[in-house]
Amino acid sequence: MASSIWGQGMPRWLPRAMVMALVLVGVFQLADWAFRQLIDLLVMLLVAFFLSLAIEPAVDRMAARGVRRGLGTFLVFIGLAVAIAGFLTALGTLLVDQVAKIAGDLPHLVQNLIDWVNRTFNQNLSLDQLQEKLLKDSGNIEKYAQQAADNVWGVSSTLIGGLFQMFTVGLFTFYFTADGPRVRRTVCSLLPPAKQAEVLRAWEIALAKTGGYLYSRALLAVASTVAHWIMFSILGLPYAAALAVWVGVMSQFVPTIGTYLAGALPVLVALTVDPMDALWVLVFVIVYQQIENYLLHPRITARTVDVHPAVAFGSVIAGAALLGAVGALIAIPVAATLQGFVGTYVRRYEVQTDPRIDRGADRKGRRARRREAARRLHRMVRGERQDHPDE
Repeated sequence: MASSIWGQGMPRWLPRAMVMALVLVGVFQLADWAFRQLIDLLVMLLVAFFLSLAIEPAVDRMAARGVRRGLGTFLVFIGLAVAIAGFLTALGTLLVDQVAKIAGDLPHLVQNLIDWVNRTFNQNLSLDQLQEKLLKDSGNIEKYAQQAADNVWGVSSTLIGGLFQMFTVGLFTFYFTADGPRVRRTVCSLLPPAKQAEVLRAWEIALAKTGGYLYSRALLAVASTVAHWIMFSILGLPYAAALAVWVGVMSQFVPTIGTYLAGALPVLVALTVDPMDALWVLVFVIVYQQIENYLLHPRITARTVDVHPAVAFGSVIAGAALLGAVGALIAIPVAATLQGFVGTYVRRYEVQTDPRIDRGADRKGRRARRREAARRLHRMVRGERQDHPDE
């Protein structure tokens, strides 16, 4: 059978199939290459989209009062720029003063460290020996300095690239926000009427969840700033207000490692004042973090984002694995949007009462009833004593 087929010559469809397969492979390779080249632009567009969702409610309120959307967006950008510049200025002043203070106290700090090492480990070190060791290794220090100087160009190019990316994200954010109605109209014009309502519903969910996420983070940042400012002022730390703002902003708006970065700076500043102050700062940061995790954060986010802490933590890990720091930053709004959108279309059923679901609920109810009965008995006994005080 096979010999008869090949004896009749090549099938007519085979050359076309081979050409089609080669074309599909070439198109796939081209698309893969284009995607790899444009991945940075796509990430910047994604970040700009979620930033525009966070800014758009403020612009909508100004537009409702007669302000043009372009001017309203510009005013919001100016407000954010002033806030960021003020934060960086305060932080820069703090860092410069603390570095100067540490540099002035460095010989005294080094001598104290040498004395502690000698007492603890029974050594006989001295400052002269340390200086001699540094002079002996001056060649290595020069080599490291030369390598650092050679890498200045690489660091400068990285800095310029980061500034360009920030400018690009800001420009797209401005356009997405100022032309929000036009963007939605353009997207909906590409879809049939039945799909337009779903797209607009998803857009509204993303708008509400992203705004709620930033609102909750801002509230937590304010609470953290006030609490740490009070503690730093009691300890008498320099630049207590700037340090408190640093802790509030970093702990809430930098994912995963923000808490550690937030607590490290005030601990280092406190070390230049008194080691016991540094210990008190570390204890307060840890205690406040637990209060925030178990009391403040669940109550605030339940009303604004409504994402379970485990889902939020998993989404941050997934976002960081996919897109790095950018993915970790936008992971929670994305998870909240997906959860809200899926919850709109997934049908839920009433769950029957079953002890296998709420394990321990009956025992908990019995304990609550016993406590209530004990309280009623206590009130009755106290009432009888008040009615018969002579007895």
